[in-house]
Amino acid sequence: MIFALPFPPLSPEVFSISLGSFQFALRWYALAYIVGLLAGLWLIRRALARPDLWKNATPQMTAAQAEALLTWVIIGVVVGGRLGFALFYQPAHFFANPADIVKIWQGGMAFHGGLLGVVVAAALFCWRHRLNPASVADAMALATPPGLLLGRLANFINAELWGRPTTAPWGVIFPGPAAQTCPPDWTGPCARHPSQLYEAGLEGLLLGALLLVLAFSRGALKIPGRITGVFFLGYGLARFVVEFFRQPDAQFITPGNPLGHALRLGEAGLTMGQLLSLPMIALGLGVLLMANRAQARA
Repeated sequence: MIFALPFPPLSPEVFSISLGSFQFALRWYALAYIVGLLAGLWLIRRALARPDLWKNATPQMTAAQAEALLTWVIIGVVVGGRLGFALFYQPAHFFANPADIVKIWQGGMAFHGGLLGVVVAAALFCWRHRLNPASVADAMALATPPGLLLGRLANFINAELWGRPTTAPWGVIFPGPAAQTCPPDWTGPCARHPSQLYEAGLEGLLLGALLLVLAFSRGALKIPGRITGVFFLGYGLARFVVEFFRQPDAQFITPGNPLGHALRLGEAGLTMGQLLSLPMIALGLGVLLMANRAQARA
């Protein structure tokens, strides 16, 4: 390996405080969740403050309702993300040790599970407050990319969810024996794709910028469901592409399946992340189609 980037000296903790036997530590991942949710709420409130952005110049919820929705979203993210990780990635372990499901401090969250949790929480919130689900979903989709961006940056700081080995000059030498376990014919330190940064750029920056332009400059919020459809389609495509560079979960890698395909099609196949992204792509296309048809009939 001639060209490779050493992993920067980053700590997963923003700071830690010790008071006797009690120790409190604020981790970058937790801070990413907090700031991402607050940034999302700020975006929603900015959109609600502009009645001209919405259909019939009427925002579909109040600022107070948006703040209440945040609580429901937090519950949906945590419960859905944890259950999704347990069911999608380590079902055998958690079926044998169900008490470990609540130990979220040990790590392990799945975005697709968190998304399902948010969908359920938002649907219940809309039913309780008699809100238009499509418009509420649009507001939530608009608010999601900042959290995705910060979450993926936190993954990089934590030196987790790194990519496959690479000889690209921007490959990063992540610390730890797992990251340094490369094919036997590999020479020198094992550099890997910084796939967390790929995801931050695609899911956070690019998708977020597209949604902002559509919402604030192209009148997309006037067509309920359009922002939601673009979000699902954009995230699904971004995650599907990044999976080609991301190291699959260890439980899917075997001597006969070194690429970690959850679904094998001869020598090719799809990872679990790609399988979970296909329904999102289909859902995004379906929501966009229904939104456009509804607009044509209006």
